Amino acid sequence: MANRPDIAEPIIYLNPLIFSFFVILAFSCNRRIETTKPVTENITESVYASGIIKSKDQYQVFANVTGTISKILVTENDLVKKSTALFVVLDKSAILNRENATLAADYAEVNANKEKLRDAENSIALAQNKLSNDSIMYQRQLNLWRQNIGTRIELEQRELAYNNSKTALNSANNRYRDLLKELEFRARQAKKNLAISQYREHDFVIESEMDGKVYSLAKKQGEMVNPQTPLAIIGDASVFLLELQIDEYDIAKIKPGQTVLLTMDSYSNQVFEAKLSKIYPLLNERSRSFIAEAEFVKQPPVLIPNLTVEANIVVQAKEKALTIPRSYLIDDSLVIIGKGKKQKVTTGLKDYQKVEILKGVNANDIIYKPQ
Repeated sequence: MANRPDIAEPIIYLNPLIFSFFVILAFSCNRRIETTKPVTENITESVYASGIIKSKDQYQVFANVTGTISKILVTENDLVKKSTALFVVLDKSAILNRENATLAADYAEVNANKEKLRDAENSIALAQNKLSNDSIMYQRQLNLWRQNIGTRIELEQRELAYNNSKTALNSANNRYRDLLKELEFRARQAKKNLAISQYREHDFVIESEMDGKVYSLAKKQGEMVNPQTPLAIIGDASVFLLELQIDEYDIAKIKPGQTVLLTMDSYSNQVFEAKLSKIYPLLNERSRSFIAEAEFVKQPPVLIPNLTVEANIVVQAKEKALTIPRSYLIDDSLVIIGKGKKQKVTTGLKDYQKVEILKGVNANDIIYKPQ
């Protein structure tokens, strides 16, 4: 039997583009289309804010003068009362000014200028003696003139000497009074300068402005400081506040009294409630944000200044609202119903996951998730 010649089997070549099309088509046919129905539930709209924890009335302590820290009288975590001494700053120039003021005050005392007053009193005594003598000589010459003894020139000379003596005595009395006033003024002025110098010396001791706790010390003994140098942070020991940053886009939505829901890394999986208490009206031009404060409804047991928080300020809330997931909304105004049919809707409140539907669909409509 003759051998049959080998017949080559046909080789089928599939175009890669056609292969890709069938793969995508098969995948698309197997992909599940997600749907939902509107749900009636409560919804809240909130504004996000980041912030930190601050103790109530927390403030930075600054030096009052330029100088060197000679003593630090407290340590971190110390409880202090108002007017408790915190630091002593040494200012040598102010000390020298006070010493000079003390010397000037001592020198300006009226009792220290007795010699000047005594000289003025002696001048008065001499003027009085001269006036007495000139008065006697004038009366004598006048009596002689009445007896036709002596000349008119002699009488006039005695009268002139008498009048000059009266003028000299008046001048001596005036000089004494002026000197006494000047000395008394200088004494008062010197005492006032000394008091000012002593008051400024009080600035060397920096005191606490409140009852509270020392949370931080920024400087060490021996360091130079000036009135722009922060030295410490002091605040209330038990009451804490939230300091929140509000974006300028959201500032018109918030007002005091609104509920704040917040979380902290130091209290994981816990949500705390606070109330917005104050909004500062000045915009921070760098961050384009406003500062607001909130008070805890129930304060956590342990808090430390500058802990970070993330918060949501509830600006609106509604019960029994018709809602859908935000991922089903197209361009904030459309949803897909039926087979690709787009339906216009009117929205209301929004949170991070849901949106309220005011008009356009009802609770029985099936809504398709956009692909």
